[in-house]
Amino acid sequence: MARRPNIYLDFEIDKLTNSIENVLTGDSFQTDVSVMHNDDLKLITKKNGWLFDWKKEAKLPDRDVYKLTIVNNSEIIQGLISLTVQADEVLMHLIESAPFNKGKQKVYAGVPGNLVAFACKLSFQRGCDGYVFFIAKTKLIDHYTKILNAEHIGAQRMVINTAAALKLIDKYFPK
Repeated sequence: MARRPNIYLDFEIDKLTNSIENVLTGDSFQTDVSVMHNDDLKLITKKNGWLFDWKKEAKLPDRDVYKLTIVNNSEIIQGLISLTVQADEVLMHLIESAPFNKGKQKVYAGVPGNLVAFACKLSFQRGCDGYVFFIAKTKLIDHYTKILNAEHIGAQRMVINTAAALKLIDKYFPK
């Protein structure tokens, strides 16, 4: 099987919130994360402003794509994340906020942080002790270290360890 090239993550954590937060009003909205379905792919296209080819990503046999939605509003996808769960770790491949959650005119803050917290939660659920690995673009290594408490473990590889994962989970998924 041909080796796929590494994708260097370049999402920015705009704000660590307790869920996602309406930028204009400051209101917080609780979220759900669920597996993306084939029906969702009709709306998640480059034509609609998404940067990545999520249809292609969803077809990869080792990947699971999850969508972030607001509780009781599952039709509008706020962001997406692609993960692989291995025996002892979770690998984060892609993460993207919906087009309306990017830039100066974004509707909601906290989407990327929420998706990373979900990856950490999934890591605990699958017996990986919260460990989440990813490859970062060089210019964002310091950002991920400061905001996510991720550790730079060589080259552009980073890891969120158990303690950092617990902090993110407690912020986004309170008991």
